Amino acid sequence: MKFAVFAVTILALGTASASAQDLTRGEQSFKKCIACHAVGEGAQNRVGPVLNGVFGRTAGTAPDYKYSKAMTEAGAAGLVWNHFTIGHFLHKPREFVNGTKMTFPGFNKDQEIEDVLAYLQTFSPDYVPAEGEQVPHQQDAAH
Repeated sequence: MKFAVFAVTILALGTASASAQDLTRGEQSFKKCIACHAVGEGAQNRVGPVLNGVFGRTAGTAPDYKYSKAMTEAGAAGLVWNHFTIGHFLHKPREFVNGTKMTFPGFNKDQEIEDVLAYLQTFSPDYVPAEGEQVPHQQDAAH
């Protein structure tokens, strides 16, 4: 009986760990983005905008970056980047904002998106989720 309880506990912990966001994995997955985007101290716009402070920012409004018409229109229509909206954008950018300049086809795995979101959110230290917004628990400290 003790073994059964122990086994169930281990399985539950393993499942929780596998589904939680992981900053280290997020940092690794973000390497797919660094050809176009930068984060951190001294980051500068590249092919894509700097992603510091992206959480809570209206789409198409990062300073000194020329966005596509589609992205500026999406922002003007009320698109604000948060866990939900960035997650959907990272899955299929061209479907989420039809006409975006972003050429990356998107991440296929939900866990990879969650990990990248966790990593990116560390670069939005002033972000306060809107009331009712679900933000999953993060693991590890990447920086």
